[in-house]
Amino acid sequence: MTHVRTPATSRGSDYLSALGQEIEKKLQRAQASTSQRPQLLQELFADIALEVDDRARDVILNKEDVISTSEDGSHGPLCYFDVLADYYVRVPENGKPILDLIVQLWSQSFASHIFTLLFHKWLVSPLASHAIFKQLILLSLNSLCHGVELFEVQLEKSEVLLRYSSALVQGATNVFWIDIQTNSRRFQSLFRYLLEEVALEPSRLNKIPVQAPRDLYLLLSRFIIFYNSVDKLESFLKQFPVFPNALLVGGPADIFVIELTDQLQKLKVEPVLLHYLSHIWVLQGLELRMTTSTRLKTCLYSYTSPGGPMYTTRAVRHAAWDALDLLFPGFPPARPYFYDQFEDVSDLCCRLGDTLGIL
Repeated sequence: MTHVRTPATSRGSDYLSALGQEIEKKLQRAQASTSQRPQLLQELFADIALEVDDRARDVILNKEDVISTSEDGSHGPLCYFDVLADYYVRVPENGKPILDLIVQLWSQSFASHIFTLLFHKWLVSPLASHAIFKQLILLSLNSLCHGVELFEVQLEKSEVLLRYSSALVQGATNVFWIDIQTNSRRFQSLFRYLLEEVALEPSRLNKIPVQAPRDLYLLLSRFIIFYNSVDKLESFLKQFPVFPNALLVGGPADIFVIELTDQLQKLKVEPVLLHYLSHIWVLQGLELRMTTSTRLKTCLYSYTSPGGPMYTTRAVRHAAWDALDLLFPGFPPARPYFYDQFEDVSDLCCRLGDTLGIL
């Protein structure tokens, strides 16, 4: 289970409270100023994504947290959103004004980013259910006065949960892609929490609407290799939710590989692509439908040729060949015998042709 960080002293709590007040002020400014809204939200996102410096760390964390954070680097750097997410689980009333402001800014860029970073732990905690339950009580009392049926009130509760859950998945998608584009793992702690403490914990996963777990699993499938969590793949596939189109696309392994294949086709950062290809061995032994297998095979093969449309580097081409040899021995049957010897010449010809505009 995830360890919830607690402030070392009342000074630490005061520090986090002051941070929350600054966040609230910036959100209020964003709400009031249409012209400055995008910039203010982007700045706020950047602020809470900053790594906690040593001075602030001593104020915020107790001794146990400092030791565990320094010894365990598997969750990435400790950022302000990490400690704030814990803070709003412990003191949810301090997060309510911020949450209300974010809800009013749902349609704005970076709103889902900020919501996800600050409230990803709160959403799947009992406190979230309690808060929404209080809203349900108020709606129920109101319905008695206006003759509204109770099932309509229940529908309102589901809509609130679905909105929060959808924002969580969307925000996580956005911040994970920021890590992809920068080849960093600043948001690894968020990924590990969603994987280990939500997806692999049925008691928490069941707190969100039916569609949200499916979207969450698709999201985690695309980034599980990037965030070095392939050791959890077996458990992850066993917990996979039931998809309505399973008869058409296949079981959990097929859905996972389809998402992974789509992810591979979108990657443009060479070190990230090489990381994915070097960990493709995790797919060995998975029972896949022929269509899924062909889809993956075609994707990998597209990275083995120099020139367009991929314009892959030599390192990527070799990694793609290695992945094909590992997963599909003997494919393609007509692989050039002198491929390695003439690869440099082929690469040179493609580059020369592109330069001269004749190929």
